[in-house]
Amino acid sequence: MAIEREYYLFNKEELQDLLAFTEDKGLSKREAVRRLYEYGRNIIRESDKKGVFTIFIDQFRDFMIMILMAASCLSFVMGEFSDAVSILAIIILNGLMGFIQEYRAEKSLAALKKLASPNARVIRDGLLEEVDAEELVPGDLIILEAGDRVPADARIISTKGLQVDESLLTGESVTVEKTERSIDRRGLVLAEQKNMLFMGTAITRGKCRAVVVATGMNTEMGRIAYLLEREENRLTPLQRRLKDLGRWLVSLSLIMTLLIVLIGILKGQSIYNMFMAGVSLAVAAIPEGLPAIVTLVLAVGVQKMSRNNAIVRKLQAVETLGCSTVICSDKTGTLTENQMSVKKLYINRRIMAFEPGGKNIVFEKILRIAALCSNVELRKEERRSPFRKVKGFFSSNSIPELMGDPTETTLVKAYYETGHSYTDLKKQYQVIAEEGFDSERKRMSVLVETPGKRRELWIKGAVELILERCKYIENEGIRVPVTNKDKADILKANEIMAGEALRVLAVAYRPFRTNIRAESPGRFENELVFVGLVGMIDPPRVEACQAVASCYRAGIRPVMITGDHSITAAVIAEELGIIPAGGKVMTGDELKKMADQELKEKVDEIQVYARIAPEEKLRIVRALREKGEIVAMTGDGVNDAPALKEADIGIAMGKKGTDVSKEVSALILADDNFATIVKAVEEGRKIYNNIRKFIKYLLACNIGELLSIFIGIVMGLPLPLLPIQILWVNLVTDGLPALALGLDNDSDDVMKRPPRDPEESIFSHGMTGHIISEGILIGISTMAAFLLAIYRYGADLDTARTMAFSTLVFSQLFFVFSCRSEEHSFWEIPLYTNMYLIGAVFISTVMQLAVIYLPFFSKYFQTQLLNSGQWSVVFLLSCWSTIAVDLI
Repeated sequence: MAIEREYYLFNKEELQDLLAFTEDKGLSKREAVRRLYEYGRNIIRESDKKGVFTIFIDQFRDFMIMILMAASCLSFVMGEFSDAVSILAIIILNGLMGFIQEYRAEKSLAALKKLASPNARVIRDGLLEEVDAEELVPGDLIILEAGDRVPADARIISTKGLQVDESLLTGESVTVEKTERSIDRRGLVLAEQKNMLFMGTAITRGKCRAVVVATGMNTEMGRIAYLLEREENRLTPLQRRLKDLGRWLVSLSLIMTLLIVLIGILKGQSIYNMFMAGVSLAVAAIPEGLPAIVTLVLAVGVQKMSRNNAIVRKLQAVETLGCSTVICSDKTGTLTENQMSVKKLYINRRIMAFEPGGKNIVFEKILRIAALCSNVELRKEERRSPFRKVKGFFSSNSIPELMGDPTETTLVKAYYETGHSYTDLKKQYQVIAEEGFDSERKRMSVLVETPGKRRELWIKGAVELILERCKYIENEGIRVPVTNKDKADILKANEIMAGEALRVLAVAYRPFRTNIRAESPGRFENELVFVGLVGMIDPPRVEACQAVASCYRAGIRPVMITGDHSITAAVIAEELGIIPAGGKVMTGDELKKMADQELKEKVDEIQVYARIAPEEKLRIVRALREKGEIVAMTGDGVNDAPALKEADIGIAMGKKGTDVSKEVSALILADDNFATIVKAVEEGRKIYNNIRKFIKYLLACNIGELLSIFIGIVMGLPLPLLPIQILWVNLVTDGLPALALGLDNDSDDVMKRPPRDPEESIFSHGMTGHIISEGILIGISTMAAFLLAIYRYGADLDTARTMAFSTLVFSQLFFVFSCRSEEHSFWEIPLYTNMYLIGAVFISTVMQLAVIYLPFFSKYFQTQLLNSGQWSVVFLLSCWSTIAVDLI
């Protein structure tokens, strides 16, 4: 296996020869495909999953199904061949339906896991691209930075301040500093391999380039795959409650069935008939399909969310989403478009509008520093403009595709728009060392070597932080000491630009008289020369405004948490409708001075937080939760992870989010859009409502079936339904219609209701009364049809049973439409909004008519043809209960 080589011993040249890659171009795409075929996909094998045949066989291992099979055998032994064949056929049909439901649920859950699979940035044919981490092969050149999970075992080629959390493999909680240098000692343990990266570990700081040396089961993680055994499919709280409900219903159904059988025998019914009826009733009364339908509805709902860019990592989030009372959201890219552009610059002590085009010398220096002080990569090679002869000029349509932080790509794009090349810039000014940006520092600096072989520190970051480190200011190319008036003017300009909803960064530099050593630039971030301010606009998303309004209608309070200036945050929040004009904004400095108890008292009043560090998010979440709020929180960085974990629903950004933030989150936004969160909340509410609908439907129908037999037995009448007919009712009504209800597209007013209490019972809001009343009416209607057939029409027993049989089926098929809403009558909801339900009822109707009108089936089900008068009775009795309940 490839992992057995000690790659930490080799230098760069030896690695390139051994793995056949180049440091600038990586592998070719063709070679990557060949190696993928040779080495296989980069995955850790899971324990064996249930196969198709196993899922099918499992349908017949249920205790009640086994009793039914025994009953079929008993019928055969006693010479009741038609009963035996009919029961066996229904067992197989029921098993097929259960198999289809469970198989679809398994496939849906597998698809969900695939959706959340990580990506990796890799250089192939000299271009940077994102690929599925499963497609990595040995020899691939990958780029990693803070927040990424290492996707495969790799040897570091180049690094800048790289630190890695390897506790998953080594147990050491302290982060490890990494190096690119080869190590001249054999037999090192993992913790001592300072130039190696291992699958599953997390980058906590810095960035690097590394070459993949092992994938899949050949990695160190593959060797200890037992640490990553497949996670058990944990039940959601709702599923656990329904499982408990199922046990309770099984016990109650068996007691009721036993009682009916005993009463029937005491009333003179044959033991055989009552045994068969009892088994059939028990099978019909127990909602054995409930767990499969719940799982399938959750899985299908989650897949629907994924199509709307909300990728659910944990099924529990689906339930909790509908209970959300507060959504705490980042601003940039979530509430705004994340398509920033440079609009204004503060240079030479005045604010100027940025005008792209030409060789703009005035703007060139500030944008040169800002552009190089970034971690932007080119996805495609540069194309010189064919319309201009000026060397190095780039037209707007020739700017290459950029990959990196949106703010940094905006600055690089602006540099191109001044007529300069970012590629040429990196060649002319070589970056020797870097101190990366993080949410605590709020700045980034690089040590560069100029074309004149002198060294300078270039820096960009938050205005206040950069300004306090400045000793000089540059005006018209002349460097002079900075005065208090200069600082006041700069801060005033910052406020003016922020008041126009611009995101403002300060740019500065520090020249050195001697060539200082390439150490960490962070120690030289003082005595800076202030160059200017860059103001970028990121306008609010149009759909975010609508989503905020939808939140308020739904009883959800949106809260903006941003690292931007308080004035910028207030302007954007007002445009979005989060706060009224002049609304309160709390800054990070104010928050730090506030005790936890004071924050808890005021947290309900604050809807915009500005200049907030990620660790302060955790305090905000805790304060909200202590007030009884159900909190959804967005985040993208490593430092956001604690807050995401603390929130009821952690939401990671799919585009700019780090792997660590995605790992601890319950929901991932593929488009980083606030409106997607609101859509996910709406879908979560719909899914929960749909589960309530089919529970209501199943239980009411089961009560009706039990009651119709119970009334007949108590009255001393012949069995109103034969055992085979009871089983058929269960098959026709409990399968497709219930599943179709679970796929219902809820009414439009689902986001006009307040959030539900997460602790409330599934039977809240009077649902228990609805279930019992409708079940009683279905049972009464069935018995009424049976009695009218005998005493009003003088029909024979088979005809009476056929009328009762049909009334029971069609009562349930009418009732399914009433279950679509708890607020509206069934005639107020257009039928076309759930074509699945129309199809399910149509199929069930055809199946019911088939056992009456097709001689082959009528023989086994002992049914008789009904005349128009008898059908009229069946129709009226089937629909009256649903109409009556809806009118009430």
